[in-house]
Amino acid sequence: MNNRIPKIVAIVPIRHQSERVSGKNYRPFAGKPLYHRIVSSLLACPEISKVLIDTDSAIITEDAAEHFPEVAVLTRPEHLRDGLTPMNDVLVHTPSKRQADLYLQTHSTNPLLTSATISRAINTFLAKQNDHDSLFSVKRLQTRLWDQQGKPINHDPERLLRTQDLPPVFEENSCIYIFSRDSLLKSNNRIGAKPLLFEMDAVESWDIDDESDFQIAELLYLNRENVGGAQP
Repeated sequence: MNNRIPKIVAIVPIRHQSERVSGKNYRPFAGKPLYHRIVSSLLACPEISKVLIDTDSAIITEDAAEHFPEVAVLTRPEHLRDGLTPMNDVLVHTPSKRQADLYLQTHSTNPLLTSATISRAINTFLAKQNDHDSLFSVKRLQTRLWDQQGKPINHDPERLLRTQDLPPVFEENSCIYIFSRDSLLKSNNRIGAKPLLFEMDAVESWDIDDESDFQIAELLYLNRENVGGAQP
């Protein structure tokens, strides 16, 4: 990129329907539609050139036009709207509509993700991109894990180490993905052949999949705001 400031487009895929939490993407969360939280965090990142919402929702399209006129809204094609469509297929389509040096993808279901962490992920990747073709965020796990056959994954049952002394494993937390279009098309995957793992804390890693996730995330968010913690 010849030491110039790269153009980074942030992509937020938002489906209208949600199987486990009805209408969660536009459901009120701490007083605003859920998707507002992540869009506001992205807009607060100086490294991001443009925020793009990819959606099949008329509600999201109309609301975004009113509250986020600076955000581009891309209508998802019919053939990519099925709930079983892999996210990588959606992402292969989206960059073709907006050129950039790099793309950052996140989700509306990550309302605790802060602009500071997003900026830190971007700058971490820019500093190391000669050795990596992509970045994805993870959460550290240091607990005793077992597979379906009852076999230990990351520990020796004969040596009961303290959990804090176990070698860490990392869970993909679905909060941040950074990739180029070339990397995406080469592997047909937002995670390339040489990814960089970006560690996040457990609170910011919170992802809303079901009703209890929604309620806990909202409590965490309100508590963080009330005590004057990190801002979205």
